[in-house]
Amino acid sequence: MELRQYWRIISRRLWILVLLPLVVVAASFLVRPQPVQGATANLRLAVGIVPEEGNGKFFTYDRYYSWLTAEYLADDLSEVIKSRGFADEVSKRLGGTVAPGQIQGATNPQKNHRILTVSVSAATEQQAMDIAGAIAATLRESSDHFLAQLNAQNAAISIIDPPALVPAAPGLRQKLDLPLRLALAVVAALGLIFLLDYLDESVRDAGDIESMGLTVLAEIPK
Repeated sequence: MELRQYWRIISRRLWILVLLPLVVVAASFLVRPQPVQGATANLRLAVGIVPEEGNGKFFTYDRYYSWLTAEYLADDLSEVIKSRGFADEVSKRLGGTVAPGQIQGATNPQKNHRILTVSVSAATEQQAMDIAGAIAATLRESSDHFLAQLNAQNAAISIIDPPALVPAAPGLRQKLDLPLRLALAVVAALGLIFLLDYLDESVRDAGDIESMGLTVLAEIPK
Protein backbone atom coordinates (compact mmCIF):
# COMPACT_ATOMS: atom_id res chain seq x y z
CA MET A 1 0.00 0.00 0.00
CA GLU A 2 1.36 3.43 -0.97
CA LEU A 3 2.06 6.13 1.57
CA ARG A 4 -0.66 8.26 -0.01
CA GLN A 5 -3.16 5.53 0.72
CA TYR A 6 -2.02 5.43 4.32
CA TRP A 7 -2.51 9.17 4.56
CA ARG A 8 -6.01 8.93 3.06
CA ILE A 9 -6.94 6.37 5.70
CA ILE A 10 -5.58 8.56 8.51
CA SER A 11 -7.10 11.78 7.17
CA ARG A 12 -10.60 10.26 7.13
CA ARG A 13 -10.48 9.89 10.90
CA LEU A 14 -7.88 12.50 11.79
CA TRP A 15 -10.03 13.62 14.73
CA ILE A 16 -9.15 10.37 16.54
CA LEU A 17 -5.43 11.13 16.22
CA VAL A 18 -6.02 14.58 17.72
CA LEU A 19 -8.64 13.77 20.34
CA LEU A 20 -7.08 10.72 21.98
CA PRO A 21 -3.73 12.38 22.89
CA LEU A 22 -5.63 15.41 24.21
CA VAL A 23 -7.74 13.16 26.43
CA VAL A 24 -4.60 11.41 27.69
CA VAL A 25 -2.92 14.75 28.51
CA ALA A 26 -6.00 16.01 30.36
CA ALA A 27 -6.37 12.75 32.28
CA SER A 28 -2.66 12.77 33.19
CA PHE A 29 -2.95 16.19 34.83
CA LEU A 30 -6.23 15.34 36.58
CA VAL A 31 -5.48 11.90 38.03
CA ARG A 32 -1.67 11.76 38.29
CA PRO A 33 -0.43 11.19 41.86
CA GLN A 34 1.05 14.09 43.74
CA PRO A 35 4.86 13.95 43.90
CA VAL A 36 6.24 12.86 47.24
CA GLN A 37 7.40 15.88 49.18
CA GLY A 38 10.90 15.77 50.57
CA ALA A 39 14.08 17.70 51.07
CA THR A 40 17.81 17.04 50.86
CA ALA A 41 20.64 18.72 52.76
CA ASN A 42 24.31 18.28 51.89
CA LEU A 43 27.47 18.89 53.85
CA ARG A 44 31.08 18.42 52.74
CA LEU A 45 34.06 17.66 54.92
CA ALA A 46 37.74 16.99 54.43
CA VAL A 47 39.82 14.44 56.30
CA GLY A 48 43.43 15.49 56.67
CA ILE A 49 46.68 14.46 58.29
CA VAL A 50 49.20 17.10 59.32
CA PRO A 51 52.58 15.90 57.97
CA GLU A 52 55.30 15.21 60.49
CA GLU A 53 58.17 17.62 60.43
CA GLY A 54 61.46 15.97 59.51
CA ASN A 55 64.57 17.29 61.22
CA GLY A 56 67.13 14.91 59.78
CA LYS A 57 68.58 14.64 56.33
CA PHE A 58 66.33 11.90 55.01
CA PHE A 59 63.79 11.56 52.23
CA THR A 60 60.18 12.05 53.40
CA TYR A 61 58.45 10.91 50.18
CA ASP A 62 57.17 14.46 49.68
CA ARG A 63 54.41 13.87 52.22
CA TYR A 64 53.02 11.05 50.09
CA TYR A 65 52.03 8.95 53.10
CA SER A 66 50.12 11.85 54.66
CA TRP A 67 47.92 12.12 51.59
CA LEU A 68 47.53 8.35 51.38
CA THR A 69 46.58 8.02 55.05
CA ALA A 70 44.02 10.80 54.71
CA GLU A 71 42.40 8.97 51.81
CA TYR A 72 42.20 5.75 53.83
CA LEU A 73 40.65 7.65 56.73
CA ALA A 74 38.01 9.11 54.41
CA ASP A 75 37.18 5.58 53.25
CA ASP A 76 36.76 4.39 56.82
CA LEU A 77 34.81 7.47 57.86
CA SER A 78 32.29 6.99 55.07
CA GLU A 79 31.54 3.53 56.47
CA VAL A 80 31.36 4.88 60.03
CA ILE A 81 28.72 7.43 58.99
CA LYS A 82 26.54 4.58 57.68
CA SER A 83 26.84 2.59 60.92
CA ARG A 84 24.15 2.12 63.57
CA GLY A 85 26.49 3.36 66.31
CA PHE A 86 26.99 6.67 64.52
CA ALA A 87 23.24 6.96 63.93
CA ASP A 88 22.64 6.39 67.66
CA GLU A 89 25.01 9.24 68.50
CA VAL A 90 23.31 11.58 66.02
CA SER A 91 19.89 10.60 67.37
CA LYS A 92 21.03 11.49 70.91
CA ARG A 93 22.09 14.93 69.72
CA LEU A 94 18.60 15.40 68.28
CA GLY A 95 17.05 14.48 71.61
CA GLY A 96 15.69 11.22 70.28
CA THR A 97 13.22 13.00 67.99
CA VAL A 98 14.54 11.05 64.99
CA ALA A 99 15.05 7.29 65.28
CA PRO A 100 18.53 5.90 64.50
CA GLY A 101 17.10 3.64 61.78
CA GLN A 102 15.56 6.65 60.06
CA ILE A 103 18.89 8.48 60.24
CA GLN A 104 20.68 5.50 58.69
CA GLY A 105 18.19 5.34 55.84
CA ALA A 106 18.33 9.09 55.22
CA THR A 107 22.14 9.42 55.20
CA ASN A 108 24.23 8.77 52.10
CA PRO A 109 27.98 9.52 52.25
CA GLN A 110 29.96 9.72 49.00
CA LYS A 111 33.76 10.01 48.85
CA ASN A 112 35.85 11.78 46.27
CA HIS A 113 39.53 11.28 47.19
CA ARG A 114 39.82 12.95 50.63
CA ILE A 115 36.54 14.91 50.36
CA LEU A 116 33.42 13.38 51.86
CA THR A 117 29.95 14.58 50.84
CA VAL A 118 27.10 13.56 53.13
CA SER A 119 23.55 13.81 51.75
CA VAL A 120 20.59 13.69 54.12
CA SER A 121 17.08 13.12 52.76
CA ALA A 122 14.07 13.80 54.97
CA ALA A 123 10.36 14.58 54.79
CA THR A 124 10.81 18.30 55.51
CA GLU A 125 13.54 20.88 55.00
CA GLN A 126 13.81 21.51 58.74
CA GLN A 127 14.29 17.82 59.52
CA ALA A 128 16.94 17.44 56.80
CA MET A 129 18.84 20.44 58.17
CA ASP A 130 18.53 19.22 61.76
CA ILE A 131 19.93 15.77 60.92
CA ALA A 132 22.72 17.25 58.78
CA GLY A 133 23.63 19.68 61.57
CA ALA A 134 23.73 16.86 64.14
CA ILE A 135 25.95 14.80 61.81
CA ALA A 136 28.34 17.72 61.39
CA ALA A 137 28.50 18.26 65.16
CA THR A 138 29.10 14.55 65.77
CA LEU A 139 31.91 14.48 63.22
CA ARG A 140 33.57 17.54 64.74
CA GLU A 141 33.31 16.51 68.38
CA SER A 142 33.01 12.71 68.56
CA SER A 143 34.60 11.25 65.45
CA ASP A 144 37.54 9.92 67.49
CA HIS A 145 35.10 7.66 69.34
CA PHE A 146 34.52 5.76 66.11
CA LEU A 147 37.99 5.93 64.57
CA ALA A 148 40.96 5.45 66.86
CA GLN A 149 43.22 6.94 64.18
CA LEU A 150 41.54 10.31 64.67
CA ASN A 151 42.76 10.42 68.27
CA ALA A 152 46.18 11.31 66.95
CA GLN A 153 47.15 14.96 67.24
CA ASN A 154 47.93 15.25 63.56
CA ALA A 155 44.52 13.96 62.33
CA ALA A 156 41.71 16.39 61.68
CA ILE A 157 38.23 16.64 60.15
CA SER A 158 37.29 19.99 58.63
CA ILE A 159 33.77 20.97 57.57
CA ILE A 160 34.39 22.75 54.29
CA ASP A 161 30.72 23.20 53.36
CA PRO A 162 28.24 23.46 56.26
CA PRO A 163 24.80 21.83 55.91
CA ALA A 164 22.76 23.45 53.15
CA LEU A 165 19.58 22.54 51.35
CA VAL A 166 19.85 21.44 47.73
CA PRO A 167 16.99 21.84 45.24
CA ALA A 168 15.19 18.60 44.48
CA ALA A 169 15.43 17.70 40.79
CA PRO A 170 12.60 15.72 39.17
CA GLY A 171 13.42 12.09 38.57
CA LEU A 172 13.84 10.52 35.15
CA ARG A 173 10.51 8.71 35.47
CA GLN A 174 8.73 11.96 36.21
CA LYS A 175 10.36 13.64 33.20
CA LEU A 176 9.45 10.84 30.78
CA ASP A 177 5.95 10.09 32.12
CA LEU A 178 3.97 12.52 29.94
CA PRO A 179 6.01 12.03 26.71
CA LEU A 180 5.60 8.24 27.01
CA ARG A 181 1.87 8.60 27.58
CA LEU A 182 1.58 10.82 24.51
CA ALA A 183 3.57 8.39 22.37
CA LEU A 184 1.37 5.47 23.47
CA ALA A 185 -1.76 7.55 22.80
CA VAL A 186 -0.59 8.32 19.24
CA VAL A 187 0.19 4.65 18.58
CA ALA A 188 -3.20 3.61 20.00
CA ALA A 189 -4.99 6.24 17.89
CA LEU A 190 -3.26 5.08 14.70
CA GLY A 191 -4.12 1.48 15.50
CA LEU A 192 -7.75 2.39 16.11
CA ILE A 193 -7.92 4.35 12.84
CA PHE A 194 -6.62 1.43 10.76
CA LEU A 195 -8.89 -1.01 12.60
CA LEU A 196 -11.97 1.09 11.90
CA ASP A 197 -10.94 1.44 8.25
CA TYR A 198 -10.50 -2.34 7.99
CA LEU A 199 -13.97 -2.93 9.42
CA ASP A 200 -15.58 -0.20 7.30
CA GLU A 201 -17.24 -1.65 4.15
CA SER A 202 -18.12 1.72 2.63
CA VAL A 203 -17.09 2.46 -0.97
CA ARG A 204 -15.29 5.78 -1.28
CA ASP A 205 -13.22 5.63 -4.45
CA ALA A 206 -12.40 3.56 -7.52
CA GLY A 207 -9.79 1.61 -5.61
CA ASP A 208 -12.45 0.19 -3.26
CA ILE A 209 -14.45 -1.02 -6.30
CA GLU A 210 -11.43 -2.57 -8.00
CA SER A 211 -10.46 -4.38 -4.79
CA MET A 212 -13.75 -6.31 -5.12
CA GLY A 213 -12.80 -7.56 -8.61
CA LEU A 214 -15.01 -5.12 -10.52
CA THR A 215 -13.96 -2.87 -13.38
CA VAL A 216 -14.46 0.86 -13.07
CA LEU A 217 -15.61 2.45 -16.35
CA ALA A 218 -15.85 6.05 -15.12
CA GLU A 219 -15.56 8.09 -11.93
CA ILE A 220 -17.34 11.36 -11.12
CA PRO A 221 -14.75 13.81 -9.71
CA LYS A 222 -15.43 15.41 -6.36
